[in-house]
Amino acid sequence: MVRRPVQVYLDLLSQPCRALHVLLSCTGVPHTVRAVALRRGENRTPEFTKLNPMQKVPVMEDNGFVLTESDAIMKYLCNKYDVPEHWYPRQPERRARVDEYTAWHHTNTRPHAARVFILEVLLPSQTVSPVDEARLSRAVSQLEDTLDQLESMFLGRQPFLCGDDISVADLLAVCELMQLLAGGRDVMERRPQLQRWRSRVQAAVGEAFHRAHAVLYGVRERREAKL
Repeated sequence: MVRRPVQVYLDLLSQPCRALHVLLSCTGVPHTVRAVALRRGENRTPEFTKLNPMQKVPVMEDNGFVLTESDAIMKYLCNKYDVPEHWYPRQPERRARVDEYTAWHHTNTRPHAARVFILEVLLPSQTVSPVDEARLSRAVSQLEDTLDQLESMFLGRQPFLCGDDISVADLLAVCELMQLLAGGRDVMERRPQLQRWRSRVQAAVGEAFHRAHAVLYGVRERREAKL
């Protein structure tokens, strides 16, 4: 049977989609990107809803096997295809460290960073109303607590989140924190430890980092031009 390239449905304004895009670019897994513009409601079409009833991206289709959720997709690709082991190690203890972070990510880094983005960028844009500064302040404070834990629990013991090499955990985390640049906020600006980690991630993935974030950079530039 002739295998088709993996099909991935992405919107690069989505943090998890960018993480998956970087992984695919770095590993060389044969794939085709199907763009899904959330802002135009393309995730709510009958065709896409049939693919993913939750109407969310990313989605992967691998020769008839459909999978949702970025964490699951990235780990599946690392297990299925011949990719460098550091992305999702096979050794049980090292793999457990990656699983440890990704489990923590979904109740800490992701929701806390996303809340700041929603309050600072998304809601004001959708409702044409000013930022709720009180709610934003509380959200930023919660995110700062999360970043303290990110530094002490994960980066306090190694150069990358889960060891001496980059893994899918680093991609999920860095793409989440980069999202806030869309609102002109760099949460790593006053955190040298996080800055050094981001630089190591960028060096490890090369141009794939900037290609994935090009759309986000464009949003930031358009926002700055209006100020």
